[in-house]
Amino acid sequence: MLNFEFVSPTRIIFGKKAEEKVGEEVKKYSNKILFHYGQGSIKKTGLYDKVVKSLKNVGVEFVELGGVQPNPRLSLVRKGIEICKKENITFILAVGGGSVIDSAKAIAAGMKYEGDVWELYEGKGTLKEALPVGVILTIPAAGSEASMGSVITNEDGWYKRAINYDILRPVFAIMNPELTYTLPSFQTAVGTVDMLTHVMERYFTNTQHVELTDRLSEATMRTIIHNAPLALKDPYNYDVRAEIMWAGTVAHNGLLGNGREEDWATHDIEHEVSGIYDVAHGAGLAVLFPAWMKYVYRHDLNRFARYAVNVWNVEADFFNLERTALEGIKRLEKYYKEDLKLPITLKELKVPDDRFEEMAEKATERGPLGNFVKLYKEDVLNILKLAR
Repeated sequence: MLNFEFVSPTRIIFGKKAEEKVGEEVKKYSNKILFHYGQGSIKKTGLYDKVVKSLKNVGVEFVELGGVQPNPRLSLVRKGIEICKKENITFILAVGGGSVIDSAKAIAAGMKYEGDVWELYEGKGTLKEALPVGVILTIPAAGSEASMGSVITNEDGWYKRAINYDILRPVFAIMNPELTYTLPSFQTAVGTVDMLTHVMERYFTNTQHVELTDRLSEATMRTIIHNAPLALKDPYNYDVRAEIMWAGTVAHNGLLGNGREEDWATHDIEHEVSGIYDVAHGAGLAVLFPAWMKYVYRHDLNRFARYAVNVWNVEADFFNLERTALEGIKRLEKYYKEDLKLPITLKELKVPDDRFEEMAEKATERGPLGNFVKLYKEDVLNILKLAR
């Protein structure tokens, strides 16, 4: 096990009607905030009115900025920074899924960074402080409600890049599984893939003697795998939605990565795909992670066989670990296709192969990807071809 430091300051407020507490939580930090949200679904569900009522009841003034898209855009982040500076905003409330939260974090970072906020995402600057961010989560998937990460897409060149700072972890996350009842099936499905991939990016590691986090990771994956199809069949099942929502947070708050080397190559490759073609992040991962697995599994047959046995209940073939490992990958793909009803090839995702070279080049322009196996431009190109 490697040395590590773990900081998880986000206060989780979980359960039915939890969103009604948002005013009193925000009031602890500010009397004037930016209320940041997506493209209007919170108004259709009535959540917007609940938030406004709760803020007004405690005398919190707010300025609104809606319009966050999936794969959130740098242009809106810059607009948010401009509004916050003009209005002397001291807190940001993000109401929505990972895209809204990531956008809010980017605005929070840009408010305290002296240069242009995109410099941080290019790795040309360092963030030392940020505005506090609070969250009401409506889409369990990205884990951004308790993570240190933010991913933003720059329309100039369609670069999708991430930053990770502990100071970007939200100060609180309000999580009511009831708010996820009306999610479209597709959102539930791609959110499931995002959660599973967050765990697998950590699970496939070269670090030895990490038994606890191995077992925690396997339990988290099994919980997600079991409950997601149930949610698709019965969207109003509170207990199932609660399991999924909490698993999504655990999958990406850093706990499962403690003491172990993480990978993240597939996320970096997917960012190039969704940056150009604007596909849902989880949909891209459903195609690309199995392709990555097929490309690297021989690097550690024991780990892939363990994954197959402990996560997918594959009967171990101790005389042919490769067969066991490949069966685990096969079951993951089958789950995505049959249980979640998602594409498992780039062709099915309507991503053509004429820009593979460009994506491989952009993905590796700052160096090789990943840690489990270092991937260079040709490796990325091969994985994209495997996913074709």
